Amino acid sequence: MSTPGFRVLQATPQTSVVFGLLGGVAAGKSTVADLVAGPSGRVISADHLAHEILAEPAMIARIAEAFGTDVLDSSGQVNRSALGKVIFEDQEARKQLEGWTHPAIRARISSDLKRARACGVPHIVLDVPLLLENDAEHGLAAACDHLIFIEVPDEERDRRAQHDRGWAPGEVARREATQLPLSAKQAAAHWTLRADGTLSELNENVQTLLTTIASLSSPKAP
Repeated sequence: MSTPGFRVLQATPQTSVVFGLLGGVAAGKSTVADLVAGPSGRVISADHLAHEILAEPAMIARIAEAFGTDVLDSSGQVNRSALGKVIFEDQEARKQLEGWTHPAIRARISSDLKRARACGVPHIVLDVPLLLENDAEHGLAAACDHLIFIEVPDEERDRRAQHDRGWAPGEVARREATQLPLSAKQAAAHWTLRADGTLSELNENVQTLLTTIASLSSPKAP
């Protein structure tokens, strides 16, 4: 019998547990992903894969032709900050870019996930923006054993974005306006993880959560 509000893991031959991360912009998903994966786990980051795809010569040429050379840096590589400003101000441009990059990213995520499961990686973490919004296309949310919502107050996330990314005040809210409300993401999650403290406090919260999850999925003594 499952515990109300929780989804108990189904045993698989590889014994891998797949985690999906939900949360707002600048919530610290990459840091949480590393902590959840641990030294023997694997983080599959859509952002890292996007970096690789945007560095491919054919993709650079296509982007420069569509959006102009102003989105390239002095070395001829894609300037993601400049490109981001273009696509967040132009919905058609964003759809065009996503039509080029998303299929390639989804294919690589699926391949990496399959390989990690086959290798019996204990904790596989999907660090994929818009995991719920685009689930109809990639089905990755359904592939997760546990969805974790990372809870950080709006003002703290806005402060982080200004400090770490150089964003203007209010930019976080502007970008999130096109996404699912945070309340909907939290409602879809199996777990909520508070992440507005120190790194030590965050690590303690993660380890407590993992211990709880492990206790739910462990075989019961006769």
